[in-house]
Amino acid sequence: MRPLYWIVLALTVAVYATMLVWTLPVISREAAGLAAFDMRPGGYTFDEAKAFLEALTPRGRVLYLGPQHWLDLAYPLLLAIFTGWSILRLLPTGWLRRGAWLALLPIPGMIFDYIENGAVTAILTGDLKMLSPQLVAYASQMTMLKSVFTSLSLTILLVLFLLWLWRRWRTAA
Repeated sequence: MRPLYWIVLALTVAVYATMLVWTLPVISREAAGLAAFDMRPGGYTFDEAKAFLEALTPRGRVLYLGPQHWLDLAYPLLLAIFTGWSILRLLPTGWLRRGAWLALLPIPGMIFDYIENGAVTAILTGDLKMLSPQLVAYASQMTMLKSVFTSLSLTILLVLFLLWLWRRWRTAA
């Protein structure tokens, strides 16, 4: 199982790095420097969404709906698997029975990310004149919920990693 764990980690990092160095910067550039919906953890207003759509070039829209969404199809699942698996691996032996549920915390983040992707697709493919404040509010909510659950999961993972380091340091000392 150990090689599979490292493969999942490598794929997760590769997909995220591809989005960070290619698709998301180009989308932002193609939208006059405005951040893509996915990169606004605090959400966005109707006016901000409209400004983004008005600034977004056809090339940026194609990149967002194509490669970015394909990458973002794989990333939430990979991140949830890696984070949950890592939480299980880092839980102290005595905590495993009571704390195994913590490995499920990445799942809501993944689900909200997929819902966000669907809402953003609807925003990007719809007519700007017909853009609904309700759709934007819904997409924004999903972005914020994704961000909250992903941040919570990664914080738990970080705390468990620091505890693991502490235990190793104490054992070595």
